[in-house]
Amino acid sequence: MTTPAPDYSRKWHIMAAVGMGVFLATIDGSIVNIALPTLVSDLHTDFAHIQWVVLAYLLAVTTLMLGVGRLADMRGKKSIYTAGFVIFTLGSVLCGLSNNIYALIGFRILQAVGASMTMALGTAIITEAFPPSERGSALGISGTIVSVGIAIGPTLGGLILQNLTWHWIFFVNLPIGILGTWMVTRYVPVSLPRQGQRFDFGGAATFFVALLSLLFALTFGQDMGFSAPLVLGLFALSGIFLAAFITLELRMAQPMLDLRLFKNDLFAVNVATGTLVFICMAGTMILMPFYLQDILGYKPEQAGLLLSVVPIALGLTSPISGRMSDRFGPR
Repeated sequence: MTTPAPDYSRKWHIMAAVGMGVFLATIDGSIVNIALPTLVSDLHTDFAHIQWVVLAYLLAVTTLMLGVGRLADMRGKKSIYTAGFVIFTLGSVLCGLSNNIYALIGFRILQAVGASMTMALGTAIITEAFPPSERGSALGISGTIVSVGIAIGPTLGGLILQNLTWHWIFFVNLPIGILGTWMVTRYVPVSLPRQGQRFDFGGAATFFVALLSLLFALTFGQDMGFSAPLVLGLFALSGIFLAAFITLELRMAQPMLDLRLFKNDLFAVNVATGTLVFICMAGTMILMPFYLQDILGYKPEQAGLLLSVVPIALGLTSPISGRMSDRFGPR
């Protein structure tokens, strides 16, 4: 019995559907940053609290993505991706309806749960939708979508703040979320889950605690000092649970993260360089809106345009890199 040939006829429909989810998740990470000074004033809070509008989102996305990827292997990518679209869109509406800082932070976490589902699975779905000879170009286009989302976020956020209220930086997600959910339901094929799979609860729990402790230590260390007992304790807790995570994953028959992947030099270098790039970009995107608006006196739309320069450059180079990868190889 022969295996049927893969159907690539709907590859561009799938790209458009998945691209909307990737676009929403990335634009929401940048559109909120430009609104932080406005949120401080309108919600009658301070920087110590308002930073959690961004940090809570990033913490939830970072800690959930690995587990979501494993869950998709067991339940199928389409159902998890569709659920992520719905949860993200619902979270966006609730964020827009928030009237205090604590509600906004809570609903940002709900948004992040949905975003983790779309961000974790977007690349995998696109890879399966395109033939091997076109995957580099497809992933380059996906990278462009990410960059466009990051680039448009500050500019669009600035225009919304200039003409409407901050609530609309969340409501703007609603029409795209509805359309994207419909397109995923219609065009993304159902992927059969792998048989006999088990979820690695031990790995998920230890990874979650290790990463959450590290991020809390880095966050609290800025206010309390990195020599404070609580901060040092969080660093130690992170190290202990990271060691436990590595030990568990090396012994598991079906680990959440197969650490043998890092024996591949190309994969390991790619992960390391990607991590360094995003660390540099993330810090800039959080702090620069305050510097440009509060110190230099720029209007929100002016600050948004300045913040979009780097993402635009990334968007222009991503498809070129993808085509070069298809032609000459990733190295």
